[in-house]
Amino acid sequence: MKHIVEKVDHTLLKAFCTEEEIIKLCDKAKELKVASICIPPCYVKLASDYLKGEIPVCTVIGFPLGYNTTSVKIAEAKESIENGASEIDMVINISDAKMHKFDRIEEEIKQIKEAIGDNILKVIIETCYLDKEEKIELCKVVTRAGADFIKTSTGFGTNGATLEDIKLMKENVGTNVRIKAAGGIKSLKDAEDFIKEGATRLGTSSICSIIKNETIQGY
Repeated sequence: MKHIVEKVDHTLLKAFCTEEEIIKLCDKAKELKVASICIPPCYVKLASDYLKGEIPVCTVIGFPLGYNTTSVKIAEAKESIENGASEIDMVINISDAKMHKFDRIEEEIKQIKEAIGDNILKVIIETCYLDKEEKIELCKVVTRAGADFIKTSTGFGTNGATLEDIKLMKENVGTNVRIKAAGGIKSLKDAEDFIKEGATRLGTSSICSIIKNETIQGY
């Protein structure tokens, strides 16, 4: 199952997660050698100090609704990098997307990418609120803005990742942009299906536990 584990951003973003749960998440991440852990900004320093570079730390910016101002998102991102994060998952201003003010979104992504330098930037477009044309345009925006990934969902919207959205993204993002599927990935088959369609990262809170159980049982 290595081809799945190495693509997992092992995630804990519930509103009431504790320090103890974050440490347990780190331990499981180290054991399985996941791509990263994805946690709230308030726990980045704790996790970074604990992991000591063994597993990359990812955090979320403008989360989960995306309508923080650009300056606030930049400040969040910079502080997270200073605290030890090396990957940033930012939420776009979804209202701007619905108003088709794509130039604003592009400029915001550019500014955040500039602020974090060589660290990885993933852009969450929250596909459940968008029509097909808006998704296609945002693929182009994310590509032009120089982000590293386009990401389907926060996991807090009305729906998570779908195979149709991954296919659409694969067809419309540039070759420099990778795809992260997040939200609703609950089984090994889900994970394999999303990878098959083009996702190179999976945001999930449950797959690692499933993989560990399957390994113990001799899957």
